[in-house]
Amino acid sequence: MAIRRALISVSDKTGIVEFSRALAGLGVQIISTGGTSSLLEKEGVPVVGISDVTGFPEILDGRVKTLHPAVHSGLLAVRDDEEHQKAMNELGLDYIDLVVVNLYPFAATIAKPDVTYEDAIENIDIGGPTMLRSAAKNHAFVTVVVDAADYGTVLEEVKAQGDTTLDTRKRLAAKVFRHTGAYDALIGDYLSKLGGEPLPERYTVTYEKVQDLRYGENPHQKAAFYRKPLAAEGNITTAKQLHGKELSYNNINDANAALAIVKEFNEPAVVAVKHMNPCGVGIGKDIHEAYQKAYAADPTSIFGGIVAANRTIGVETAQLLGEIFLEIIIAPDFTPEALEVLTKKKNIRLMKLGELQAAAERKPEWLVTSVDGGMLVQESDVHSLSADDIKVVTNRKPTDEELKQLLFGWKVVKHVKSNAILLAADNMTVGVGAGQMNRVGAARIAIEQAGEKAQGAVLASDAFFPMGDTLELAAKAGITAVIQPGGSIKDEESIAVANANNIAMVLTGVRHFKH
Repeated sequence: MAIRRALISVSDKTGIVEFSRALAGLGVQIISTGGTSSLLEKEGVPVVGISDVTGFPEILDGRVKTLHPAVHSGLLAVRDDEEHQKAMNELGLDYIDLVVVNLYPFAATIAKPDVTYEDAIENIDIGGPTMLRSAAKNHAFVTVVVDAADYGTVLEEVKAQGDTTLDTRKRLAAKVFRHTGAYDALIGDYLSKLGGEPLPERYTVTYEKVQDLRYGENPHQKAAFYRKPLAAEGNITTAKQLHGKELSYNNINDANAALAIVKEFNEPAVVAVKHMNPCGVGIGKDIHEAYQKAYAADPTSIFGGIVAANRTIGVETAQLLGEIFLEIIIAPDFTPEALEVLTKKKNIRLMKLGELQAAAERKPEWLVTSVDGGMLVQESDVHSLSADDIKVVTNRKPTDEELKQLLFGWKVVKHVKSNAILLAADNMTVGVGAGQMNRVGAARIAIEQAGEKAQGAVLASDAFFPMGDTLELAAKAGITAVIQPGGSIKDEESIAVANANNIAMVLTGVRHFKH
């Protein structure tokens, strides 16, 4: 066997002229269509038009050109099947040995902010996927290329032996079906959302590999990092690494958790995270003050953690950051002076986010969580709360300062693993109790961590109090105000404890479980 005829039709024309010229130089006949044919002719590459092969003109604005027996019999014929050979000879049809196709840019089209429905539909490729699937199915005899990165391998093998190896054809065929599967998944997702079916009877997702990872949560686990094809700026998948060694699985998870919290704030904010829980959060008049508060919240746990900021990092803040060991610093940007300071630390990862979306503008995304044999899909928790949304249920109303701290604490506690209790004062967290099996246990941890700072602090709880014991503990610690969802059958018990200790308590009516 040898590659004698190639059908080439690409939207992304990167490297296609050089590849086609090299094939032609090896005696391969090039069949092409539309814009690809015009480009190759212009560059002096011999080309046979698709209509010369099919004996039929391209019609319907090019929608129908390769959907023809002269094309698909040439792709699908089993070369060592006598009946197939006989049919091809009787009908005067010839084989096509190589297909080079990439598809209409559907993802790039729907990524445009002003894209119309008509434009999106027009960029759904029909002939391309059909040719790819035909060639890939018949990979025992046909080579199919969907990625310019594979041009070199194909050329090397054709130069060496006139054809590609079966192993190469198998690998390229698998790549084709991954490619067309992802393409169809994007189209299905787009049309499902337009049709008001975000959770259809079949849920298909597609992601692009960002990088292989050294390992997963632990060294014995394999892992890789993927992103959505249309991922927006301002998240870990699109952040640009400016310095430091490669990110690990745990780095990425922690950085994503830190970003989720820092995006809650429009004012300058800094978040420190360990094992996907916040160990320190602070807001201030500028990012330098916010970092000082985040650090002061828990100077011990921040060591070896991830720090996220929602403003550019300047040199003054960089000098403080450089005083401790951190795994990652992630921010919209860094000043040149800050980079000069921080890049002196060899292993620290510096990640540039770009522009962050304002908290009020965030829309929920669909989150996918794997379970054995399946997955769960839910909206991300972007619920926000204002002072107008809360209900005061105690005799004493919170002061303006207490209300400010309650709302601050509420923004953070939603990102703490349940059961979660968070103490806040002076625009910073002072105690965090995360992931406990009972709520009073989480409160004990938060209060113990806060120490003297618990006196006069406020308390935020991600879910209701099943009884009054947590309020009794809070009262003994000197906590003055509490925010919680409410909804327990024993709400009155908690309200009574709060009233007896002059604690102001407000209910949100919203729960923030995080497992």
